[in-house]
Amino acid sequence: MDQLTLTLVQSNLQWQQADANREILGELLKSQVNETDLIILPEMFTSAFSMEGSIAEPWPGDTVEWMQSLTALYDAALCGSIAILDDGKRFNRLVFVTPDGNVTTYDKRHLFRMYGEDKRYSAGSDRVVVTWRGWRIFPLVCYDLRFPVWCRNTPELDYDLMIFVANWPAVRNYHWQTLLKARAIENLAYVAGVNRLGKDGNDIDYVGNSEVISPSGEMLLEAGEATGCFSVTINKPELEKYREQFPTHMDADAFEYFKENGIFNTVIADSFRKNILEKGNTEPPMDMYVKFRGKEPDPDALLRRDNLI
Repeated sequence: MDQLTLTLVQSNLQWQQADANREILGELLKSQVNETDLIILPEMFTSAFSMEGSIAEPWPGDTVEWMQSLTALYDAALCGSIAILDDGKRFNRLVFVTPDGNVTTYDKRHLFRMYGEDKRYSAGSDRVVVTWRGWRIFPLVCYDLRFPVWCRNTPELDYDLMIFVANWPAVRNYHWQTLLKARAIENLAYVAGVNRLGKDGNDIDYVGNSEVISPSGEMLLEAGEATGCFSVTINKPELEKYREQFPTHMDADAFEYFKENGIFNTVIADSFRKNILEKGNTEPPMDMYVKFRGKEPDPDALLRRDNLI
């Protein structure tokens, strides 16, 4: 499909009340959604951003079944994140469901330590791209927005649309709007950010400002502080034309990801190899590394992985 219609659902969320939130969101969709291709709900849309362990649903749980029923009803994909208990661990899991009942998941990688999320949930380890109606979609969750290396559009990933579902507080609303635009521009991709409204159980305020932004940084949809379902159609030929006219990706550094002792790291691959292969250095300067989660990669481990030594 050359075009994809997105519907962003912006609403208040009831604190730790899954049944009530499913009912409220279901009624909102029923009253406002007609034809669309992808419906996007906020982060932790069944509970709000709670650290209470009891809210985590056993996987797959009632909410996934509810999502599957809605996708069949609207003939559209549906995504949003929920607190999940899976194999004894809790995850802030984004669930992407299509009308055939297929379920794809992404577990939030960057856990919000300032609120203790890293102590109560387990971090994900894999980036995921979903292909839906001819579009490659890269779903992420809230705090992931602050980490451009994790969001990076690489040749291996090659996505058209990046989605952020969030409970992003009003006090940092400027960051939300600025970073959404930055992620669109630097990755030559459409970006959709869906945030909640209202006040949560910890008296934290949220003002919405769900948005869809073009690869050039143009605001295509801005929900402001209103409750509702907001739709916009994005265009793949326009995306491809812009990438041809302004191909900054051709000059980008080639990052690689690798895991060392369970910790993900990145390295600027081209610079690393040039330093090793052309100059014969065995201890490349650390300034060519990109630190990820506070740990520097082991050069020998990376070289062994790539069969360079």
